[in-house]
Formats: sequence, C-alpha cells, structure tokens
Amino acid sequence: MKLANALSQRSELQERIRQLEARLLDNARVQEGEQPAEDPEELLAELESCCGQLEDLIGRINRTNSATQVKGRALSDLLACRDVWKQKLQILREFLSSASDLATRRTVGEIKIRSTVNVREMQKQLDAASKALRELDETIQEANWTTELLEK
Repeated sequence: MKLANALSQRSELQERIRQLEARLLDNARVQEGEQPAEDPEELLAELESCCGQLEDLIGRINRTNSATQVKGRALSDLLACRDVWKQKLQILREFLSSASDLATRRTVGEIKIRSTVNVREMQKQLDAASKALRELDETIQEANWTTELLEK
C-alpha cells in the first residue's frame, strides 16, 4: 500500500469514528420500556475495532514518515516544517491584512493611522514564502504517492 492510500484510509477511519461517536450518543439513553435505535454494544465493538485499526495505521504512517528520506531529510521533518510554515504564514497574512487596512480621516483633526511595517515589502516576502511552502507540499505529496507503507 502506498503512503497516500494509508493517509486516505486514516482519514476515512477518523470520520467513521466521529460517526460512531454521534451514533453512540444518540443511543445512550432511551425512555423506559423503549429500545435504542441501534445496539450500543455493537456500536462500542465497532468503535473498538476502528480505534485499533486507526492506532495501527497511524503507527505505520509515523514509522514510514520517519524512515523515508526526501532530499536528505526525514519525511516527518518535512511534515513538521510544512505545518509550522502554514501556521506562520496564516499569522503573517492576517497581520498584513490588518497593517494594510488604513482608516480614512474625515477631518484634519482626527488621529492619523499608519502601518507599522512596510506592507509592500512584507507582501513580497510572504509571496516568496508561500511559493516555497507550495513547493515543499508538492515534494511531500510526491513522496506520499511513491513511498510504500512500512509493515508492522
């Protein structure tokens, strides 16, 4: 199985677990004398099975990511780098949006609002960083489609 397929399977298992949680909550209590729409014991058994599969799959994915070298770095390191860059770039985008939103003055006596940074220059840097992030993500995706998932 390719790493990309395992990642897809992980996503499906996570969604299945969320659905089981909702179904369990829907069937946790019934009016006296009534039966639940679904047997909670069966749902709990299915939850246990899905959680076991997910735990195994995540372990295999993590071991594969640690063992796979891409451009001289572990894939797990590239994933960490990507996640941090995404967060940093999102913060910078919001900051630049705020910095470029200048208030207009209606009269000369009103307080003048100005940006604390050179928005144009920072936007160029943000654009370059965004491009580098896209290229990093492409590298990761390529590795996902070409890397075999490690066995247990």
